[in-house]
Amino acid sequence: MQRVLKLLCRRLLVGEIPIRGIIHVLLVMVNLQAGALSVEDKVQKAEPAKDSDILIERVFGPEYPDPYKHPASFTELENGDLYLAYYGGSGEYGDDTWVRGSRLVKGTTKWTKPEIIADTPFRADGNPVIWQAPDGIVWMFYVVRYGSTWANSRIKFKVSHDNAQTWSDSDMMTWDEGTMVRSRPIVLNNGDYLLGVYHETGTDRESVGADTTSFFLRKKKGENSGTPTNRVRSRIGNLQPSPVQITDDYLVAYSRRGGDYGPLKDGFLVRTESRDGGFTWSDGQDSQFPNPNASADFIKLANGHLLLVYNNNDQGERMPLTIAISTDGDKSYPHRRDIVNKPGDTAAYPTALQTKDGKIHVMYTSERRSVINHAVFEESAILQTPK
Repeated sequence: MQRVLKLLCRRLLVGEIPIRGIIHVLLVMVNLQAGALSVEDKVQKAEPAKDSDILIERVFGPEYPDPYKHPASFTELENGDLYLAYYGGSGEYGDDTWVRGSRLVKGTTKWTKPEIIADTPFRADGNPVIWQAPDGIVWMFYVVRYGSTWANSRIKFKVSHDNAQTWSDSDMMTWDEGTMVRSRPIVLNNGDYLLGVYHETGTDRESVGADTTSFFLRKKKGENSGTPTNRVRSRIGNLQPSPVQITDDYLVAYSRRGGDYGPLKDGFLVRTESRDGGFTWSDGQDSQFPNPNASADFIKLANGHLLLVYNNNDQGERMPLTIAISTDGDKSYPHRRDIVNKPGDTAAYPTALQTKDGKIHVMYTSERRSVINHAVFEESAILQTPK
């Protein structure tokens, strides 16, 4: 750049280039310099949050295909890789949406280029969920919309036997119109798999029907399909349940509330519980956690503590993104911390995971669902922050 500047100055002095021409060239050079980093260098650079004990990485943004990227789901594979899936396209209700997958190979810092791994012809795909079962099979559950709203959806799935390198053909998991999925399954103490699903109702894209219900599909060893539980009903509807098992008999799940997307002072995450090992579930009750009609995630850590990640807001804003931890089996949550708080932006659809090294990872989307972010921290970063 210095050589170019010297040449321009010489030619300006002898009158070979007018001043406006010099200005134009300099502007171009500034833009080129700003874009000198590769796409990978721009998006892979991890930068600390306000506090250095929480690291936040911008994984993908508008510089990659699909202006719309939402919501992200990920899992740790048995080889130590992280595998991420999201649905992309022109927008939430575009018919040109598909599921893309990307991998962070163990020991590396760059995610692979997102590739399409599910694309239903002439239909909109959404809400992928990635999970590796104890037998090594990687499951991908996702939603296919057969009408103008999510209430016209059904759940499909694919499996992989090679750590998500290749995928099977797709098959239907549910046939009931309005059935959808959001959270990863859990493995119960007896070895059964439990997948949280929901039945969404209504034709209004700006509101979730009050009769929207959550339920669970239970897959026993040796069976190829899941048996549905009873429906969890609640005051204004509930969806996207995330269950954890506390004891053999006692399970708890938190779900997103129904209703519209505006402010709601009595809008809370909905809590349901099972006292018989997850076979039957109570009606949903308002919890202590505000909810702006937004997805949350609930997981059990290796030490038995429970972690809830949610948007602590009752004004219709998906911000801040808050972590709450219970050390007494869901009785109390004295440890809470906002890990993202950028007014005017969103931190939406969080997915939480604890990897084998004990670190906690949270994926979420921001900037009008165009950017996928990855937060990493130790549990101590939350435990050291009192309520």
